[in-house]
Amino acid sequence: MTDLGKKPGQPAGTPLLEVVGLRKTYGDRVVLDDVSLTVRRHDVICLIGSSGSGKSTLLRCLDLLEDVDDGVIRLDGREISDPRVDPREVRRRVGMVFQAYNLFPHLSVLDNCTLSPRRVHGLSRREAEERARDLLATFGLADHVDKHPDRLSGGQQQRVALVRALCNRPDLLLLDEITAALDPELVGEVLTIVRELAERGTTMILATHEMSFAREVATTVCFLSEGRILEQGPPAEIFSAPREERTRQFLRRVLPG
Repeated sequence: MTDLGKKPGQPAGTPLLEVVGLRKTYGDRVVLDDVSLTVRRHDVICLIGSSGSGKSTLLRCLDLLEDVDDGVIRLDGREISDPRVDPREVRRRVGMVFQAYNLFPHLSVLDNCTLSPRRVHGLSRREAEERARDLLATFGLADHVDKHPDRLSGGQQQRVALVRALCNRPDLLLLDEITAALDPELVGEVLTIVRELAERGTTMILATHEMSFAREVATTVCFLSEGRILEQGPPAEIFSAPREERTRQFLRRVLPG
């Protein structure tokens, strides 16, 4: 298996993640078509576009939950789309949070957050619990460490899912529509956490329908349509002066006024 650990002597300026010519199909249906993307450390990349445009599939390919049909994905300059790469090694460095939380219902909040650091990263129970308790306290969950997920609100469960991913100290965090399953009044509390992560320099790629949030926190906004990144650039450029008519149509539908 390919060793994906960080290596000394990595060329200066090497992107954290490079995607080149990515293609993904399901039978005859093309879901991703020639997608290319560069992510540098501390970037916050927001993927926007209509449902079915390929945002979630792209994230799943980056986390190696989906095989790709063509193209290359590189993490720190090393190809991870090679079938010989062990996905578990990639997921030591790449965390993903889903819209459906995916917490283990039979485990407490604390055990949900410490399972991977202990089993995958080899931390002792004490180290893992100290790390988890610190993060849970930071995100307002200190009083819930012994509860099971069904005792929490949707917003609390999604915050736990974020903490669980952060307990592994990933180099890259992937967020797939993490507010989509929440009641409107709970969306703000989860976005506040993501905003804080961005301010701390966490490198993230997130698929979102929250346009005002994308405008505020993104370093780059990518508009996807029919499996392609139709255009990408700084938020001010994409939201105020998009080049493509398809982007303008989408934004007219989703932006107030």
